[in-house]
Amino acid sequence: MLPEARERATLLTDVHTEVHLDLTSTDDFLVEATISFGCTQPGATSFLELNGGSDVTLDGQPAPYADGRIALAGLGATNTVRVTARMPYVHDGDGMTETIDPADGERYLSAHTSMDITQKVIPCFDQPDIKSTFSVSVTAPSHWTVLANGALESRDGDTWRFATTPPFSTYLFTVQGGPWVSVTWDEPYAPAPGGTLPFGWHARASQERELRRDADELRRITSACFQHYTTVFEPEYPYADYQQVFAPGLNWGAMEFPGCVVFRDSFLSPGTPTELEKEWVASTIAHEMAHMWFGDLVTMRWWEDSWLNESFADFMGFDVAGIAAGYTDAWTSAAITRKPTGYRADRRRSTHPIAEDTDKIVDVDTAFANFDMITYAKGNSALAQLGHWLGEEDFLAGVNRHLTAHAFGNADLADFLDSLDAATDKDVRGWAESWLRTTGFDTLVVTREGDVPVLTREGSRSHRITVSAYDDAMALVGTEDVLVGDEPVRLDAFAGRVVVPSSGDETFAVVRPDDESWAAITAGLSSVESPLTRAMLWWTAVDLTEAHVIPVADLVALADRHLRPETHPVVFEGVMRNLQLIARRYSTPSEVAGHLAVIADIARGAVDGGDPALAPGASRVLARLSADRDFLVGWLGQDDVDPSVRWAAVHRLAELGDPSHIDPESERDKSVSGHHSALRARAAVPTPEAKEEVWGRLMGGELGNHEFDAVGEGFWGWEQADLLRPYLQRYVTDGLDLARRSGQAMSDVIGDAFPTLPLSVDVRRELRAAVASALEAGDVPTVLARSWNDSLDDLDRTF
Repeated sequence: MLPEARERATLLTDVHTEVHLDLTSTDDFLVEATISFGCTQPGATSFLELNGGSDVTLDGQPAPYADGRIALAGLGATNTVRVTARMPYVHDGDGMTETIDPADGERYLSAHTSMDITQKVIPCFDQPDIKSTFSVSVTAPSHWTVLANGALESRDGDTWRFATTPPFSTYLFTVQGGPWVSVTWDEPYAPAPGGTLPFGWHARASQERELRRDADELRRITSACFQHYTTVFEPEYPYADYQQVFAPGLNWGAMEFPGCVVFRDSFLSPGTPTELEKEWVASTIAHEMAHMWFGDLVTMRWWEDSWLNESFADFMGFDVAGIAAGYTDAWTSAAITRKPTGYRADRRRSTHPIAEDTDKIVDVDTAFANFDMITYAKGNSALAQLGHWLGEEDFLAGVNRHLTAHAFGNADLADFLDSLDAATDKDVRGWAESWLRTTGFDTLVVTREGDVPVLTREGSRSHRITVSAYDDAMALVGTEDVLVGDEPVRLDAFAGRVVVPSSGDETFAVVRPDDESWAAITAGLSSVESPLTRAMLWWTAVDLTEAHVIPVADLVALADRHLRPETHPVVFEGVMRNLQLIARRYSTPSEVAGHLAVIADIARGAVDGGDPALAPGASRVLARLSADRDFLVGWLGQDDVDPSVRWAAVHRLAELGDPSHIDPESERDKSVSGHHSALRARAAVPTPEAKEEVWGRLMGGELGNHEFDAVGEGFWGWEQADLLRPYLQRYVTDGLDLARRSGQAMSDVIGDAFPTLPLSVDVRRELRAAVASALEAGDVPTVLARSWNDSLDDLDRTF
């Protein structure tokens, strides 16, 4: 595909797309499109993509259509293609996604595109380095609101017309239709006509209460981030408005459609959001807004440079959520939740350079798999280190040079390095070779020469970091900015002290303290003043457990001692999430009940402690893990219990053998989140009959993407290893069959449903052998093969 794409990019210029969509039919939707473009080599041949077409003409003459392509032969210097097609709705999030809201029966249509999915919605040149303007009109049911990339220009009866957009890549096209509820305002912006831009938040009608509840904060975050970006970035905001939609059916967490950003509707929590969830929302808002410049204004030429989009947006998301939006614990969240996913990804065979080699991205499915935590979490960390090394002024100068030079165009790694090189006298090309073109991560090791700590690096990169020194009670006594390279660094000023490298979590490298320091850390972890440093040290303990340096029981005991006095909600919630992952993945069936009891009791202590910041997160953990049935039933008898906590309790009771609370809770909560929670709880019921019925539904091919996620998550119960053993092999065979008859998105969620529950070592080996055998036999779809190989690597680390 790549040679074809390169050839087409050299041929085609000045692309403009006019499209009308009629969404009024419940059977399919009508597409009427006109695409005009230039050709640099008249007489050449090219093609358009469209997954289903009829009535196609090129310059007034019929054009052949077959196998998803419209052949364009004998091109002129200028060309016009007209297409009429009726296209199917989908339910897997790849295309024009139809959702019926179980709360009120209302219907929503969302053009969820990205990668090479736009061809399932409109005819297009579906590759990132051919940009088009878009002029869109939509006919929709009369009570709907329609949103699109362009600003609304007019409405004539049931037809909505949107202003022509600036050029952007086809994978960024969207239309969102349904009876949305909206909160709108005019955002001050001096360069805009009239000095303001139309801004808005939109959600399903059944989520009106939640949208009204959170509207002020959502608006505050949006405005703060926008004012920050338009201050620090030299290119003006490129689009005519900025809409944000909580839409159902999205496969990604959020998607940066220009002027019309879409978030999973689950971001709009039905209950009280936890502090960690609030921070994630703020970081995601900042992340997607950064894409208006990184990704939308300037787009990578091909998918090997997806990091130019995602690493930057991920870094800016956490940074700007703290700097502009007031979520000052964003980097603490990153240290304990985001960055660990990068380390785990970098240990797998599938690891790749942040800036991948072009010839490794052989097709779009391979590129899809590389939208992983190397690209996001590790890339984010690498850019944080780059900014720390260069200094903020030079870093921003290089970024702005890049954005200005390539506005409304495409760029690659070489272009970015040219921009950085012009802004600093440091060796950015050497830095890029070391950080962006290699795999793996370094280890920062502390040893002692007498009383003097010595910091060495195992690996190949230089790290500019903060080293902190503590007394034996873990009170901070000093810090030092250090550049760690090939030579050991003696820390004479910290002789006799406890030493913590990268105490500000400034780099992507794991830490191995000396024995003296680790003894003091494990004795006094909860006394460390900085939440960010505590988060980094907790991750170090988790990492040591995954490396089998300390057993799971020791990590749980560390939590039993130091998580009980923890008062910072982001640290508390982040550690709790890691504890559950470790207990589920590394425990044996005989150990898990004891670990769950300790984790649940820590959560109960936080709930009983009455701290309103800790309670939402702790309540969810307690409800999900407690084995006290009377307590859980009693909780459900209280009217003021948060919906998320109620469903966690219902799920746990079902998992313990009491599914009687599922139907009453479903009647109480008819929302989409309630529907998914009910599916999840029913999947947890521990009887052979219930599991067999659920399995048939899971693998039957009728579930939507988010429904599959819910059922798959609930099926593998924590303490159900014996009951579920027959399904381990069936997951491989039935999952593979379903993936072969499904698309990219379903392969992804099938991979996410990999059996993760406490298993004996022998059973883990059986599971490993079954998956490895299927992979060796071949014919596993690319996305599922990548996911299964990653799961095998994770499984191997548990032995």
